[in-house]
Amino acid sequence: MPEMPMFGLFLTAAVLLAITPGPGIFYVLTRSLKGGRAEGLASSFGTAVGGFVHVIAAALGLSAILATSSIAFAIVKYVGAAYLIYLGIRTLVSDNEIELEADIPVSTASNAFRQGIITEVLNPKTALFFLAFVPQFIDPQGIVILQFVLLGSISVALNTSADISVALLASPIGQWLRTSAKLRRRQRLFTGWSLIGLGTYVAVADNKR
Repeated sequence: MPEMPMFGLFLTAAVLLAITPGPGIFYVLTRSLKGGRAEGLASSFGTAVGGFVHVIAAALGLSAILATSSIAFAIVKYVGAAYLIYLGIRTLVSDNEIELEADIPVSTASNAFRQGIITEVLNPKTALFFLAFVPQFIDPQGIVILQFVLLGSISVALNTSADISVALLASPIGQWLRTSAKLRRRQRLFTGWSLIGLGTYVAVADNKR
């Protein structure tokens, strides 16, 4: 288990990333608006299963990296910090326009669940996220794979909670995202600068690695 200050930073970053509107939230929102609440919830649980697949795969990969050398871990750490900063900058410069996917057909909940799994498992951005984000908050002196699975599972749970909320409140959330330009801009600025700050802190902090 990472030390409490680093764990607090992890939770802060994970919550920010979970509630920031992105492809995952828009996918669930589209499913919910087109196929109803059941299809939206099924999609949420499907992407959660796909996320756990990435957590396990990344945990095994990170264990191999740490077994190689401390230099390899330092590289992973700084790449991860740079990734957080990149996410923050991308959030700041992103367009305020909301585009819901138009080519998702209405289907059954079981099909939505399976498609959610496949979509997430085959998403290389999810794999990159776990490999770059989670390792910064892990103590290499502890049991790495267990720490990674714990932190990764927390991240997936937070993302899934946000997706479920979107599925349950699809209509008002869809309307809010389309019409509240000022609130979207404030949320975007807050999230972007927070991620840049977290990435900078992780890069310069002495984590006793």
